[in-house]
Amino acid sequence: MTTGSLDRAIVVTGASTGIGRAAVAKAVREGAHVFASVRKQADSDSLNAEFGEAVTPLLFDVADEAAVRAGAAQVAQALGNRRLYGLVNNAGIAVPGPLLHLDTEELRRQFEINLFGVHTVTRAFADLLGAEPGRTGRPGRIVMISSVGGQNGAPFVGPYSSSKFALEGYSQSLRRELLLYGIDVIVIGPGAIATPIWDKAEQNDLNRFANTPYAPMIKRVIDYMLTQGRKGLPPSDVGDLIWHCLSSAKPKVRYAILRRPFMDRTLPQIMNPRTVDRIYAQRLGFPKPR
Repeated sequence: MTTGSLDRAIVVTGASTGIGRAAVAKAVREGAHVFASVRKQADSDSLNAEFGEAVTPLLFDVADEAAVRAGAAQVAQALGNRRLYGLVNNAGIAVPGPLLHLDTEELRRQFEINLFGVHTVTRAFADLLGAEPGRTGRPGRIVMISSVGGQNGAPFVGPYSSSKFALEGYSQSLRRELLLYGIDVIVIGPGAIATPIWDKAEQNDLNRFANTPYAPMIKRVIDYMLTQGRKGLPPSDVGDLIWHCLSSAKPKVRYAILRRPFMDRTLPQIMNPRTVDRIYAQRLGFPKPR
């Protein structure tokens, strides 16, 4: 295994499994060196075992600003005076449940990872991407991993959708501000991807909502999400798209990658929102909206 070129070095957060791991694999195949952030030593060891010297694991949680800054310093030392080719903000979590029965602290935790963590990482690596003068190479690019849920809020994933809606707005403002440095920001909004997140979803303790009026509806939603998720696109498809965003001469500002693009994105956007509400109500057993 080669070491990968530091002239095309990228940072990928949340690289232990799923989309992040696929992004690492694709970049290594393209000859890049990858700095891959994970939270556990076992995941660091796994990356080293699979990719050898082509990958440098970074041990940090995106919610730990001091650890993120230490990771950025490690990358800076390795790069010398080079610019970072790309930053992939992929790390994220999903907090499920009906909003009226979720503590504010749970919503805060969702945003701590999916939005504030992205902000922390972006600020820490911005100088390496091109905000610091004197580095060589073209300005780097930032790829934000959003979701189809960042444009359409479904029941019982309100915290996740809210954080992704926020990420979409954050990314648009950031892209326009970073015109100053020539750093581009590109958003990817995947639909269901067949990753271990769906196995984790089964482990989420939703029993605490069993005594709420939402209990029957939650069961239907979880069963639907598990079924759709396990039939989702392979993570490698998103990994390939991430590399396209980093390397294409003229990338778009946003890409959707969906197994059923018309049903999952186009149709909800063109339909009257009240009609979409009625469809949710019918599927989940809510009273029919007036």
